[in-house]
Amino acid sequence: MTEQTKLKEFTKGIFEYNPLFVLVLGICPSLAVTTSVKNGLAMGGAATFVLVCSNLIISILRAYIPREIRIPCFIVVIAAFVTMVELLMKAYLPPELNASLGIFIPLIVVNCIIMYRAESFAYKNKPLASVLDGAGLGLGWTLSLCLISSIRELLGEGTLFGLKISETYQPASVMIMAPGAFIVLGLLLGFFNWRKLIKSEKSMKEFMKHD
Repeated sequence: MTEQTKLKEFTKGIFEYNPLFVLVLGICPSLAVTTSVKNGLAMGGAATFVLVCSNLIISILRAYIPREIRIPCFIVVIAAFVTMVELLMKAYLPPELNASLGIFIPLIVVNCIIMYRAESFAYKNKPLASVLDGAGLGLGWTLSLCLISSIRELLGEGTLFGLKISETYQPASVMIMAPGAFIVLGLLLGFFNWRKLIKSEKSMKEFMKHD
């Protein structure tokens, strides 16, 4: 695998195959935990750790996992790393942060992004490519969570990373509630789809010009 191929394998999860804004996966936790940037970073970091480690182990063991029972095997591997990351978070992160993430850390076991990459990529590719794929998609999802949570926290509480931005700003509390999550996600999805459409039209014009 060349350096260019490695870079492409890593960056595709951030841009071309962004889990949230392109593939539209993991919407439930993306809406539920993004009330603050700290929550977004913690959730994204936990999922990235599980994604990278499970991709690596599944790729290494792919020759020994029978196709007929591959899904239960994937779940066992993923669950082992979720248990590990949950215990580490409870040991080293503030209790209020763990409480705000709630059930969504254990639910990483059945996170559609992780299951999707295990099935469609790690089970069919070599360990290095699988690690890069997991790291790229994990980073892409983490950045997406941070973008949504920073907008919601800023507008809904007037803070960023818990720090007050302005004494005069009156927070719009709806932004840290469920409707605010849908509004922000919808606007961002619309923006990224619009950019994709503009890019496609530009490519089509270039193609027609050369043709």
